[in-house]
Amino acid sequence: MRPFPRTAQRRMAASLVAVLALGVSAAHAEDLKDKKNEVERQIEGAHKDLDESSSSLQRATARLDAAQEQLDLAKTRLATARGKVEVARERDAQMQAELVAAEAELAAAEADLAQGEVDREAQRQQVASTVADMYSEGDPELIAFASLIDADSTEELTRRDGVRDVIVGQEARAYDELKAAEVLLEVREQQVSEARDDVAAKRQAAAEHLALMQALEAEEKAAKDSVVSLVVERRDARAEASRARAQDLAKLRRLEREQARIEEMLRQRALAALRRQRAQARAQGQAPPASGPSGGLLASPVDGYVTSPFGYREHPIYHYWGLHDGVDFAGGCGTPLRAAAPGRVVSSYVSGVYGNRLVIDHGAMGGVGLATIYNHASSYNVGVGDRVEVGQVIGYEGSTGWSTGCHLHFTVMANGKAVDPMNWL
Repeated sequence: MRPFPRTAQRRMAASLVAVLALGVSAAHAEDLKDKKNEVERQIEGAHKDLDESSSSLQRATARLDAAQEQLDLAKTRLATARGKVEVARERDAQMQAELVAAEAELAAAEADLAQGEVDREAQRQQVASTVADMYSEGDPELIAFASLIDADSTEELTRRDGVRDVIVGQEARAYDELKAAEVLLEVREQQVSEARDDVAAKRQAAAEHLALMQALEAEEKAAKDSVVSLVVERRDARAEASRARAQDLAKLRRLEREQARIEEMLRQRALAALRRQRAQARAQGQAPPASGPSGGLLASPVDGYVTSPFGYREHPIYHYWGLHDGVDFAGGCGTPLRAAAPGRVVSSYVSGVYGNRLVIDHGAMGGVGLATIYNHASSYNVGVGDRVEVGQVIGYEGSTGWSTGCHLHFTVMANGKAVDPMNWL
């Protein structure tokens, strides 16, 4: 069966909503609501069509759709993985630059520390030399004090006190300079320690980032391999679907020939039946019956509900516009199929598309030559030439041919042409 195209569904639903929004009377609105619900039920039934294509094509199409969907996802994952790797590489370059700068700072700090140790040692030597020179002549403090005692005048005392300050201050300055060198050395040692800690932290971060880089590159490779694999899978699935389509199209061509044969046979039988009916009416002085649909003329062929109505629609896989020439009824596997009217079985065969088929000619009814066709049955218990009565069990609902679940595809033929069964039931 061929469900409504989605665009047609949307247009139908939109039109119904627009009409309901026009402010019509409550009774009219309720009637439109009922019609809208009926359309929605038909659309839902169309979605559940069971004989759109062969099971092999359905599997191949599902495989192709799945491969394409997975390929789209794989491409997205690959793009994401590549983006992560690119960002990680930029961060890696930045971290490497920071590590090089930190190592340079450490090298400079260590050089400064080494120079500071040299300067401190030199200052120690200078202090030792100064103190040795000063004390080689005696205690500088005593010498300076004796010089002050020997002063003859206030001016001499002031001058000698200045000399004393110079002599005694030399020692103090030497020790101050040594202390400054030692303090500077401690600062440089702290700088070296901090620089070493910074380098160690950056090396650890670089090592952890390297592990992250390797994981991201592995993720990128896996995503790339997945894309390649899915491209191959999509190619194979497309080839498989192409083969299945070709096989289905061959079956459809055979079905068209079968349909043409059945239609011509039923047309000829209808003409003959109508001629006999008219001749009989003339012999009895009666007017021939009017032709046209007659509701209630046919009994229900199965206990079940409609899953797909009669009408034109787009095939969901082949996308051609064609007639769904019957009504689908769901009743469950093994549900009895019953003759819709008295008649004779004129054909029974196996179709690659419709599975087990049975054609019953009911003769002239409602002014036309009427026939019914049962499709997809698991089996029939009547054969060509058998006479059937209305309500008689003629077979059992099945899932043969192009079908994914047990159902009856019921066709009504008027003068050899398919008509809407619901107008006759």
